[in-house]
Amino acid sequence: MELLAGPHRRWNPLLQEWVLVSPHRTQRPWLGQFEEDHTEKLPEYDPQCYLCPGNQRAGGRRNPDYEHTFVFDNDYSALLPDTPRASVDERGLLVAESERGICRVICFSPRHDLTLANMRCDDIVRVVEVWREQYSGLGEIDWVQHVQIFENRGAAMGASNPHPHCQVWANQTLPDYPLREQTAMRRYAAEKGSCLLCDYTSIEEQQRERIVFQNDGFLAVVPFWAVWPFEVLLLSRKHMRAMDDPAFDRAQSEALADALQKITSSFDHVFEAPFPYSMGFHQRPTDGEAHDEWHFHAHFFPPLLRSATIRKFMVGYEMLAAPQRDITPETAAARLREASRK
Repeated sequence: MELLAGPHRRWNPLLQEWVLVSPHRTQRPWLGQFEEDHTEKLPEYDPQCYLCPGNQRAGGRRNPDYEHTFVFDNDYSALLPDTPRASVDERGLLVAESERGICRVICFSPRHDLTLANMRCDDIVRVVEVWREQYSGLGEIDWVQHVQIFENRGAAMGASNPHPHCQVWANQTLPDYPLREQTAMRRYAAEKGSCLLCDYTSIEEQQRERIVFQNDGFLAVVPFWAVWPFEVLLLSRKHMRAMDDPAFDRAQSEALADALQKITSSFDHVFEAPFPYSMGFHQRPTDGEAHDEWHFHAHFFPPLLRSATIRKFMVGYEMLAAPQRDITPETAAARLREASRK
């Protein structure tokens, strides 16, 4: 399509915003910041790691000698379950309200040196099953309306410990980004009579330009509207609203584990280095409503631009005007597909 060869805008239907794409800028020389290479061989067990089995955590408590996954309440939680209700509103300009919540940490494995990229799929299935338990259990608390499962991998993403782990935050209210997606999916369902992400999945399966990986349960693509150079959107091929959906059976857990392993290992192979990213699942709020408009999916946001040592920064135009990218989603998807064959 000639339109996509030059500067153009692409519409993000989930967040209802435009992204500026400038393919011609990939030829410009780079004299900006280079990241340090943090590649190092980690031990199976680190006596100084506060997430390894049997070690003392930063908050003073000692971990059990766990053999698989390990879940605990974050010692330094961003949200607290006993926060008293309070609010302030100064003429609609100085507005604040209290927020209750629960924050937990999930260690994927007792091994300090493993990541989703090099874990065995059956071990990742254990992690998926713990995610399902946490989503359902936290969602049953009467005041919890949203459960966010996410992983920050790598020092570039602010991860304070290389031991493989993720976090789960349960909120009293629905956060902004899931709310924006819900509004868009609800509006699309009302106007079209179908699911936004089901229809989008169908288009990607037909065009096949942006597919990174697929199996019977999931489709991974660099989305048409991606902002980050190697951003990936992981889509359930069935219309499932959440991890506790009746259609989310053992086969789906295995398919999700397979997809996670393939995506993250492809990331590592692109630049032959541990690939930093933030990953999170978006699924139906836990407010007691059916939310048939919701479609289970996950976002991967890696910050690397051209190599393992060059980051993509959100500055200038992107902070003041609109998101912008140079590498097209089609080019990024092709590189990730090639990496997945290694």
